[in-house]
Formats: sequence, C-alpha cells, structure tokens
Amino acid sequence: MRRLACFLALLFASRAFAAIDGTVLNRTTGKLQPGATVTLYKLGQQTGLESIESVKSDAQGRFHISQEIQGPRLIQAAYDGVTYNHMLPPGSPESGVEVEVYNASKQPGNAKVAQHMVLVEPARGQLVVSETYMFRNDGRTTYNDVDGGTLKFYLPPAAKGAVQVNATAPQGMPIRQAADKTSTPDVYKVAFPIKPGDTRIDLNYTLPFTQPGTFEGKILYKGGPTRLVAPNVVTVKGDGLQALGQEPQTKATIYDVKASNFKVEISGAGSLRSGDETSDDSDGPTFEQIPPKVHGNMKWILVLAFSILGLGFILLYRARMPEKAPAASPAKAQSSPKEKNERRRR
Repeated sequence: MRRLACFLALLFASRAFAAIDGTVLNRTTGKLQPGATVTLYKLGQQTGLESIESVKSDAQGRFHISQEIQGPRLIQAAYDGVTYNHMLPPGSPESGVEVEVYNASKQPGNAKVAQHMVLVEPARGQLVVSETYMFRNDGRTTYNDVDGGTLKFYLPPAAKGAVQVNATAPQGMPIRQAADKTSTPDVYKVAFPIKPGDTRIDLNYTLPFTQPGTFEGKILYKGGPTRLVAPNVVTVKGDGLQALGQEPQTKATIYDVKASNFKVEISGAGSLRSGDETSDDSDGPTFEQIPPKVHGNMKWILVLAFSILGLGFILLYRARMPEKAPAASPAKAQSSPKEKNERRRR
C-alpha cells in the first residue's frame, strides 16, 4: 500500500512539474538565439495574467520551463529591447515550442507608412479627429527607435497636447502608448516597435469647432497615401482634395489628400460612431457604424490578449537577470521610472 502511495505521489509530481521546452529562433539571422529572456504566463479568472517562471535561452537557443499550468498560457520572449508573444492554447504541445524574435534597429529599413487615414466628425461644437497610421514592414528587422520615436505626427495647437494613442502590433490587440513632444512645435512622437508585418497606430483628439470651421493637417513622412474621411452629411472643401467615392457600409465620403500641408473647410454635423448624435444645428442624420459582436467561445482569447499587452516591459526589465530567476510580479514592475521607460519599447 505504501509503495502504491509513493508511486502515485511521484506520478502526480511529475505531472505537476512537467517541462515546457523549446527554442528561440531569430528570424533576422535565421539562427537559434541565445540570451533571450523567456517568461511563461498563466491567465487567472480573477487575477488576470500571472508570471510563472522566467529563464534565459542557452548557448544553443534552447529554453526549459519546469512548471506546467492548465488553461490558456502565453510565452513571451524579450530580445534586443522588444518583446514577442507566443500563445499556448489549452491542449497545445508543451515540447518543441518555437518562439520567434528579430534583431532591432533604430533605422526604419523596410518599415514604412503604407496608408494614413484621417476621420473628421463635427458634432455639438467639437471636431472629433481619428487618425490611423498603417505601417508595413516587409523586412526581417524590427524598427525600434526609443529616443527618436518610430512615428512623428502633427497635433493641431487647439488640441492643447491632449491626444490618445493606441498601437497594435502584428496579430496583437491595441495597447495605450504615450505621445511625447519633440523639439519641433506641435510635432509629437510615439516610440512603438514596428515589427515585421503590419502595425497600426491610432490617434484620437478633439478640437473646438464652430459651423462652418476649418481643419489643418500635416504629413511628416514619405510613404503611402493619406485619405480624409467624413460622414456623407458633412461637406469638406479644400485645395488638393480629390473625392474618391463612398465607403459602402457607412456611406462616408473618402478624399485623397495631395498636399503635405493641407487646410480644409468643414460644414455640417455627423458621426460614424454607434450611438453618437449630431449637434442641434445638424441638417442631416447621423450615420452609425455597428461594431461586430464577440462570440462567447472567443471571450477567453480576447481577455488574454488584452491582459498581455501591458506586460511586455516586464521582460525587458528582466533582461539583465541571472541565467534563471523567479519572475517579478506585474504590479511591482510598474513602480520605477527606469521600468516605465522600458515599457515604451513594447
């Protein structure tokens, strides 16, 4: 009986501490990458993401995590100042896991703005402006300029520096970013890594507006086209604008912006946002854009994705850790100014 109890205990222990092992592959060099910091996270229903163990890839680029957890998991690798995520859904293999990383450079390389969209929505004495920059990186190097920023943009003085920035990495979810002033008046910068693939950076700000009013913008890059979008109840006029037609779903009017510095006159009131109403002086209806519904079986994926976005800086902080050490808790990792600077590299 005692032998049976010992056998069951050993069996349970081996199951509880089954290894998660794999390699870190550097897609820039095509070789296995030593010295990357690899962390395993688990998702708790009440606590969100919890770091379980952090290790460093060895001289052959291999890593070994000695703990097993149930449910959705995430492996995150930090290398060359940037973090990379690898999802481990329930039931996925725990051996031979391959995590991809890239070399990083302060030079844009193949990273460029493929398209720039500017949506203007005048309503209730305000002009709500939403800008989207779509980056395309066809290379094998991550563009990451922490000091100079990977995106510079013009913010009208009437915004008084108040702008909300969200950035989405390839196959990621939006994460809030800081916009810092540059030495050029009304020009701000965002330091967000532009990884190989498609990266999206969204800006949202509000300006005072009277009917009719004007809006000025500046294009600070050489790349893809800039499109100005407005609800079809809103009239937009200006030099260098070319009407391209309407978006089929919302019927919004799309214009091609030809000039790098442009100024347009806007009249009327309308919005593409669900539930947003026009101001009292509006002469037409509001056009609504209905957001897609999220199915129940996708809910845990979205919860996990939103949770992991703010944790990339943790691994960057651990980049100087010994070969193997316990992971710091996310709550503590947000306290020091040094770590806050590291988070912007995410």
